[in-house]
Amino acid sequence: MQAGKDGPRLTSGPVGQSIRSLMWPMLLGMVALISYNVADTFFVGQLGTLELAAISFTFPVGFIVGAITMGFGIGTSSVAARLFGANQRDEVARVTLHAILLGVITGVIVITVGLLTIDPVFRALGADDTTLPIIERYMRIYYFGGIFLVLPMITNSVLRASGDAKTPAKLLTTAALLNVGFDPILIFGLFGFPALGVEGAAIATVLANFLTMVASIGVVYFRDRLISFQGLALDLMLDSWRRILHVGIPSMTSSLIAPMTTAFITYQIAQFGQEAVAGFGIASRLEGLSILALMAMSAAVTPFVGQNYGARQFERVQEGMRWCFRFALFYGLGVAAILMLAGGFIAELFTDNETAIAIAELHMRIVPMSYLGLGAAMAVNGAFNAIGKPMPAMWVSLTRTILVYAPLAFLLANLFGPVGIFAAACIANFTAGSLGFVWFRSAYRRQVESERLSTA
Repeated sequence: MQAGKDGPRLTSGPVGQSIRSLMWPMLLGMVALISYNVADTFFVGQLGTLELAAISFTFPVGFIVGAITMGFGIGTSSVAARLFGANQRDEVARVTLHAILLGVITGVIVITVGLLTIDPVFRALGADDTTLPIIERYMRIYYFGGIFLVLPMITNSVLRASGDAKTPAKLLTTAALLNVGFDPILIFGLFGFPALGVEGAAIATVLANFLTMVASIGVVYFRDRLISFQGLALDLMLDSWRRILHVGIPSMTSSLIAPMTTAFITYQIAQFGQEAVAGFGIASRLEGLSILALMAMSAAVTPFVGQNYGARQFERVQEGMRWCFRFALFYGLGVAAILMLAGGFIAELFTDNETAIAIAELHMRIVPMSYLGLGAAMAVNGAFNAIGKPMPAMWVSLTRTILVYAPLAFLLANLFGPVGIFAAACIANFTAGSLGFVWFRSAYRRQVESERLSTA
């Protein structure tokens, strides 16, 4: 695997080694991101139930902001990876600058819209006069950190597109550690600092994101020379934005649909009692942890496929996808076996309620067997985005959530109870994986033939 700055890093060497070199640092970065919310929730929870309830209302809004930033990141990574593969570093430097400018504009919009809509948005989410003042104090600071959240996502995506996943992982881990360190100091007023309560939690997150932004831009500009101020012409900027958003907007759509589906499934589970919801919550959180490796694989696919597609190494792209499908198969079966055997014991660590334990165990006996299908769908989505075909990726995701999971869960819940809901999840994962597998093979073959004819 070529690691020098003069050529793409992912277009030579063993395929598995190239993908793993991206996967594991990305997995570490995902764990670091999860720790942000965990740390804030833990420390704010020490202030009281009211403060914890208030901060919980902010999670959906935070998810929406996160989906927007992730969409920009995926779009930038897709464009940059193909340019790296084609050895067009000057073009990468131009696109990086344009992506950063797009991020700044988006950050300003997030700040403006967010500050103007705090009251109506959070009242619509169910906040009342006791929690809304606390939410306002938190969000007025959080929104001002919008730019600091968008820009590191863009610059880190450029680094990953170059084949360097370790630097973004280090930056995210450092940011998480800073956030965990700042939280108690600013929330409770340690070491002579004033006790700021929930405002302290917001400041800690914004400050950690700001430092990450400065460091990531510094790496991209000073170390890798991947920001150029030569391409500030309006037509070039609009071209870059079009290419980034061509992939980014469908990705945002898929990301925003997923929590809506989860909310609907939670509503379906609730008809069987609050204990059932608790059990489903336990299983869902364990599922989130269990599929982190599959999510890291999906994220690694985009720069790998993008570079090799840009370098016209079409067979290497197919070899990489075969590696991902095998990984999804063996990893999915392994996780399913572990959760099937140990699901009840794991659930007992979270609660002693028999109904909740039974529901969690039931979920872990049925749904994980389909993780191999879910992993295949994730890999295909990353690959479609990488070659600049985001619409099939979006439709694979929407097929799983909107077209299969939600309606089938509604139907089977009435016929078979919770078993039917979990069977619907299983069927949806297998459907998305199968659809994605067949669709990508067909679409990629046509795309390659078109590329070869255009350069013949």
